[in-house]
Amino acid sequence: MYHWLSRTEKIIGADNIKQLKDSKVVILGVGGVGGFATEAIARSGIGTIGIVDKDEVDITNLNRQIIATRSTIGSAKVEVMKKRILDINPECEVKIHRVFIGEDNIEEIIDKDTDYVVDAIDTISAKISVAVWCEENNIKLISSMGTGNKLDPTKLRIADIYKTNICPLAKVMRRELKRRNVKKLKVVYSEEQPIKPTIYPEEIDKRKKAPGSTAFVPSVAGLIIASQVVRDLLEEEKINER
Repeated sequence: MYHWLSRTEKIIGADNIKQLKDSKVVILGVGGVGGFATEAIARSGIGTIGIVDKDEVDITNLNRQIIATRSTIGSAKVEVMKKRILDINPECEVKIHRVFIGEDNIEEIIDKDTDYVVDAIDTISAKISVAVWCEENNIKLISSMGTGNKLDPTKLRIADIYKTNICPLAKVMRRELKRRNVKKLKVVYSEEQPIKPTIYPEEIDKRKKAPGSTAFVPSVAGLIIASQVVRDLLEEEKINER
């Protein structure tokens, strides 16, 4: 009998549909990358989804974030994303945390029975803390590297952090994780050389300037992440053997 996941079931089988329903995934950041990752993870039938983001939808998000529309500007991103998930799958258990994640609150946000964590946050210190904590607690993690100032989504790759190149964020992460003796970290990164963005007058005196972005590079990175999460949860070779 047809159901909302019938087309997915045709590929992975009924047993794997159940396994995804029994899985718990936490997504850190639901912006350009994380929003699309969350959407695809929800549409794959994951049964428990945690979403973490302190920000509100802003007018500058309209060019790339799946939750950003004129009607959602000013709304908390986690609230908009939760509503969207439940409109897709009312049976999904959605847990929201409207906070910035960091070393001091990771244990409150990521339960130790979490099956997979998606890191789609911008702050390097937080990314490092999450990577260290997940390795120490043997929780699967995939981390998004920089997707700003890029135009070509076909240059996106999945690799271990220590096998990346070109990406400036990945370079910093490699150095800092090595210092902390983190042996591995699965990442999505771009091999495209960053484009130098225009600086607006109001940004001149700001220490941190916003990168440029497009509708297609962050979104594709998010979908690649979701694909990897689902395949890792199901162990891809078992799908191919069915």
